[in-house]
Parts: sequence; structure tokens; C-alpha cells
Amino acid sequence: MLKTFFMNKTDPIGIFDSGVGGTSIFAELHKLLPNEDTIYLADSKNAPYGIKTKQEIIDLCFKNTDFLLQKNCKIIIVACNTATTNAIKELRQRYNVPIIGIEPAIKPAALKSRKKVVGILATKGTLSSELFIETSDEFTKGIEVIEVIGTGLVEAIEKGEQHSDKTRNHLQELLKPMLEKGIDYLVLGCSHYPYLIPQLKEILPEDVCIIDSGEAVARQTYTVLKSLNLLSEKTSKGSVFYTNSSIDVLQHLLETSTKKRFKVSHLNF
Repeated sequence: MLKTFFMNKTDPIGIFDSGVGGTSIFAELHKLLPNEDTIYLADSKNAPYGIKTKQEIIDLCFKNTDFLLQKNCKIIIVACNTATTNAIKELRQRYNVPIIGIEPAIKPAALKSRKKVVGILATKGTLSSELFIETSDEFTKGIEVIEVIGTGLVEAIEKGEQHSDKTRNHLQELLKPMLEKGIDYLVLGCSHYPYLIPQLKEILPEDVCIIDSGEAVARQTYTVLKSLNLLSEKTSKGSVFYTNSSIDVLQHLLETSTKKRFKVSHLNF
């Protein structure tokens, strides 16, 4: 049954992710929409979503969305590629609120690639999803696509180990097939992965362009809110962050991405 909710301009934006990675989306949103209040839910206890079954992912997305809607959120951002590619259809069927998803930016990479060789670093759940496969098939005709599952990367970032030598060495191994094929675009297919960009730039040749979807999600959110006359006209009171795991890691990533300090609360969820 479709659940109907009534939204007001002053209601917050709701964001959920399978952990702390969606803070990279929040950072872009915060820059573009500074007047908006936000409620962020980090479901780190269940990370990574990429190794779960489709039904498990859908059930977690329902649970996360129910929590945010109980907080009167006027729009839901699914700041997780795996959740989007596996559950966005079911979410839109279940809830009568605007829902924004995030997908790997394969289209711009395929269109802009000069070498016609692009790499995609994503979770197993994203790469094997029906939605991703359909999108990739549509836009990569004549393009060689090197898909690599980012095994262990989400876990490393959830532990705050994205800058460690161990993570860098692991990234080096994961990227070998892309380096051997001479990619000129690397698509980051997980909202956690932008926190690896410093490491990626050390490993990849200078002419490789790295693309993530954070800015596009922020622009789409603005467009949808404007079309529904739901843009806030007041000064933001602030954003609220919840996690069911480490407060410290989420706090650190927020400060890294926004240069501001936000309050983070632990949630038994």
C-alpha cells in the first residue's frame, strides 16, 4: 500500500546511507542548499549493503525511510548506490514522497571518454543490480568498461582507515586491471569512495578523470524541491546526524568534507 505524507517547506531533507559514505553527498547538498535542515542516518551497523541480498537491501531501505519520515522529512535521498540500484523502484512504490537516488555516473564517463575505456569501482550489489546493468548497456555501446568490485573499501572507510598504507596497497591491487587497460575515466560507484580520492590520485595517471555523483544528486534535489515549491525560505537551524555505530568516524568525515563540526548522536537502530 502506498504511504502518503504531507510535506512543508520548513521540513528537513532526509538522507540515509549504509554508513558514513553518504556524508560526501551531504557535503555537496550543504554547499548548494545552505538554508535547508537535514537529518542524516548512517546505518553503519549493517554496512556494507553490497554483500547483502536484494530483499535484505530493500528491507533495510524501508526501515531507514520509515525512520526519516517519522522525523517529518519532506524528501528522501538514498545516498547509497547499492540501495538505489536495488531498491529505488520499491521505495517509490511504497512512499508518496519525493525520493532521490544515486547511481554510478557511467553516462558522462562514456560520453566524454577519448580512449573509449572507462573503469567503474563499485560494490558487488551495485554492479550486479538490474538497474545498473540496464544503464550501462544503454550508454556504453562501443566503450570498453572495466568493472572492479571494491572489496573491503567500505569497511576500511567505516573504520576511518581510508588513508592507511594498507588501504592504499589494496587500492593499488584493485586498480591494476584498469591501469593495464589504460582507462581515462574512473567512475566511483559508491558514496563512500570519494573519501579515497587522495589515494586514487596518487595511484592513477594524471590524465585519468575521477567522477562521482555527489554534485549531481545535490542539483537534482534542488530541482525537485523547487518544482514542488518545497525549498526552504528560512535560515537553517542546523543538521542532525544519527549513527548506529562509531560516532567518532562520522564526526571526523563530516569535518573533513564540510570544514564544520556537527552534532552526531548514537542510535540503537
